[in-house]
Formats: sequence, structure tokens, C-alpha cells
Amino acid sequence: MNTTSNTAEAIAETLYKLTELVPQNPLTSHLENYWQLMTDNYTKFQITTWGSLIAHEIAYFGICLPAFLFQFIPCLQRFKIQQDKKETAALQWQCFKLILFNHFFIQSPLIFGTYAFTEMFSIPYDWQSFPAWYSLAGRILVCAIIEDTWHYFVHRALHDKRIYKHIHKVHHHFQSPFGMTAEYAHPAETLILGAGFFIGILVTCNHIVMLWAWMVVRLLETIDVHSGYDIPYINVFHLIPGYAGAKFHDFHHKNFNGNYSSSFVWWDKLFGTDKQWNEYYSKTGGVARKSCKKE
Repeated sequence: MNTTSNTAEAIAETLYKLTELVPQNPLTSHLENYWQLMTDNYTKFQITTWGSLIAHEIAYFGICLPAFLFQFIPCLQRFKIQQDKKETAALQWQCFKLILFNHFFIQSPLIFGTYAFTEMFSIPYDWQSFPAWYSLAGRILVCAIIEDTWHYFVHRALHDKRIYKHIHKVHHHFQSPFGMTAEYAHPAETLILGAGFFIGILVTCNHIVMLWAWMVVRLLETIDVHSGYDIPYINVFHLIPGYAGAKFHDFHHKNFNGNYSSSFVWWDKLFGTDKQWNEYYSKTGGVARKSCKKE
């Protein structure tokens, strides 16, 4: 028993020493001032409900803005994946209307449940409990893996011909997606696929900022893969091994089948559902990745 206890203490001490070697966030002092200002002037209920809603809307449309502006910049058109499909004002307006409906009538009630969640699981929101950046990064990675797993299997199930036309067909209205189409979906799909976002939170959340950080990263990812543009060198997500990216998901909209994952290529490679993508990619000048599933 003593040996086990000593080993655990040694591991804990080693991990603590390692954290001291990790660079600290240089923005900590500035962030602390703003966070203290927020917590001094607003209640936990206001922060977790209205704060979460405002953060979501600002993040979503703020991240959509660059991809929206790309269509007006001639030099960026060579990075558009489906060159023969152009965004139109009519399609963008159609998308915007359903997005607003989903945001305020489907997602908002869920967001307003954040307060109950933080109370039920004693999730803090004060500055003293603020997690280190590397803790946030690790937890977000866990959330991404969980969400990607949920998304792959449920998304693939939604393509079953018996239910496809009733739910997921709405999202596939856009064969050539643009950023804002990331959350263009049937309300039922918003709830079903959106559940994957919350599963990771149930497992990893240790502060309200963890929920907000994961929300922003998830929006960055899903808007990126729906952007319709593959611009090299500036997308940091491509530094992550196995990241799917815009080309991978754009092909799903173009082809309707295969490439079911949201963030990574692992599940599609394992089950061979990237076969058509590999064949298409090899024909268009790229090098196909070999699927794990035998033909």
C-alpha cells in the first residue's frame, strides 16, 4: 500500500515539475482584468446563459465572415474547391434564415441550460479556478475526439435511405458549401449531431471557460470544413495529424456518401468510407491515402 502511495506521489510531483517548465500564457494578466470585471458586474446565471449565447453568436458569425468575404476577393478564387459553383445572394439569404431559427429556437434553450449544468456539476467560473492553457488544450482535444467519434457513426446513420430524406437531406441542400452552411440543418439534426458536442463537456469540463473555448474551437473547425475554400499555409488545424479539412468534407457534399467524420479522417480510413474520396483525389492529381478496410 505504501509503495503504491509513494509511486502516486512521485508521479504527481513529476507532473507538477513538468508544468513549471511549460511557458505561461503571456495574456494572463490582461485576461484576468477582463474576467474579474465580468464576474464583479454579472451574476453566474447571467454569465453562463446570456454570456454563452452572446459568445456563440459572435463566434459563429465572426468566424463565418472571412469565408463570406473570400467570394469578393479575385485572387482567392483559385483556392475555391468547387470552381463551377458560386455562392449567390439568394442561397446565402436562405441559409441565414434557417440559421437564425436554429440558433434562437433550438440552440438557445440548450445554451440556457448551461446554468443548470454548472450548478449540477459544481462547475466554477471564478478567476481563481481558471485552468492553465495546456489543461484547456488537452481537454479540448479529448472533446474533439469524442465529438468526431459520435459524429461519424450518427452522421453515417443519418445517410440511411430510410431516414435521409426526412432529416439530413436539409443539410445537403448545398452541394457546394460555404461557411455559414456549417449549421444549416434540420432542427432534429441540430439536436442529434449536436449531442456530440456536449458529451465531451460532461467528461472534461472543469470551468465555464472550458465550455466557451471548446465551443469556439468546434465552430472554427466546422466552419473551416464548410468554407468551400482550401487556403494553404494559414490554417493551423492542418498541423494536427489526421485533420480532415475543407477538401475532405467538401467532397462529402459533392458526392453525398463517404467522408462522414467531422474533424479527423481516422474513422473513415478504418471503415473504408473514404474509398471514393481516395479515388477522386488520386484522379485529380493528389496521392490517395490507403484505407484500412480491405476491398
